[in-house]
Amino acid sequence: MSRILIVEDEESIAELEKDYLELSGFEVEIENNGEAGFNMALHEDFDLVILDLMLPGVDGFEICRKVREVKNTPIIMVSAKKEDIDKIRGLGLGADDYITKPFSPSEMVARVKAHLARYERLIGSGMPDNEIIEIRGLKIDKTARRVWVNGEERNFTTKEFDLLTFLAQNPNHVYTKEELFSKIWDMESIGDIATVTVHIKKIREKIEFNTAKPQYIETIWGVGYRFKV
Repeated sequence: MSRILIVEDEESIAELEKDYLELSGFEVEIENNGEAGFNMALHEDFDLVILDLMLPGVDGFEICRKVREVKNTPIIMVSAKKEDIDKIRGLGLGADDYITKPFSPSEMVARVKAHLARYERLIGSGMPDNEIIEIRGLKIDKTARRVWVNGEERNFTTKEFDLLTFLAQNPNHVYTKEELFSKIWDMESIGDIATVTVHIKKIREKIEFNTAKPQYIETIWGVGYRFKV
């Protein structure tokens, strides 16, 4: 359930807004004082703030400016002032909308729903987290194509990275050199499959503590290689 904060010194207006919003399924808090409203907006978690401009203590412009410095919570400004300069100032300080009194409570609810939906879309459209593989001190960032061993970054060529990632994504599966050559080099193993051995050796030099006793990439004699977990 979305939480709405109403900062409004006219109690009758605040209660009317609250009634309509609660009927639409929102949880609503009211604060009639500017300073107290600012503290609530700043320190509590609300999904949207309805903010009157003319408030005792701290006015709506100042509250909007200070809240916007630290939060992206949608803010709808409400005022009896109809001058464009006030609207421009309010929107310039970071308000998402500006409604002049008197207004229809149902219009207020519609605007609240629209801004909440828009905010959810913005949050949802953020870049996804990088795809990470982590195994016993080895960290592979598939998205950024970077590798760390015990917190220290190591540099890999394109094919070294592809081969390491493929094996790490398919742990405990034994692959022949021919299979790895076909998977990573994207061709039939009619070429020199010795290149697989060379790349495995280079990878081990970068990730293994002791290449003679590898803890990650194990050689299965007479068959191929597997990544141990």
